[in-house]
Amino acid sequence: MDLCVKFKNYNMIILGIDPGLAIVGVGLIEKTPQKSKLIHYGTVLTPKFESTPVRLAMIDEQITRVINKYRPDVVAVEELFFNTNITTGIKVAEARGVLLLCAIKHGGLLYEYTPLQVKMALTGNGRADKKQMQFMVRAILELDHIPKPDDAADALAVAICHANTTQLQHREIN
Repeated sequence: MDLCVKFKNYNMIILGIDPGLAIVGVGLIEKTPQKSKLIHYGTVLTPKFESTPVRLAMIDEQITRVINKYRPDVVAVEELFFNTNITTGIKVAEARGVLLLCAIKHGGLLYEYTPLQVKMALTGNGRADKKQMQFMVRAILELDHIPKPDDAADALAVAICHANTTQLQHREIN
């Protein structure tokens, strides 16, 4: 019972990550009992001309910096959705592995969400398109504009998904 009371007054910093090799989306929000507030969003970019191991090291270094700067309580990472290009998918999976390791070593608790779960948590529709998702990110965080690039907006969506999912789980306990 004391844990539920504690949650009601608890602010949680959530780092959402949209994995990629060329572009990693990063979004940080603060979940308060009343709403979710934007802290920071952006991307980690790696140059195409570098080897994959060097790019993976760059991702690790930049995400570690973000985690050390903002000290999130929770890291939420989107699971991969494979299209037809398996070679690209493998490279993104390698980057995602680095992100998971980095989150476990330096971050708070780690959670993973499928694209379907993210869409359901933000729109209630598992088939929501990118524009609907971006609109909901802007509306939920009360922003003047949709965050750009898309990877950053996607990372914020993952963070919001965790905030909404956690809120529902705790509501069920009460």
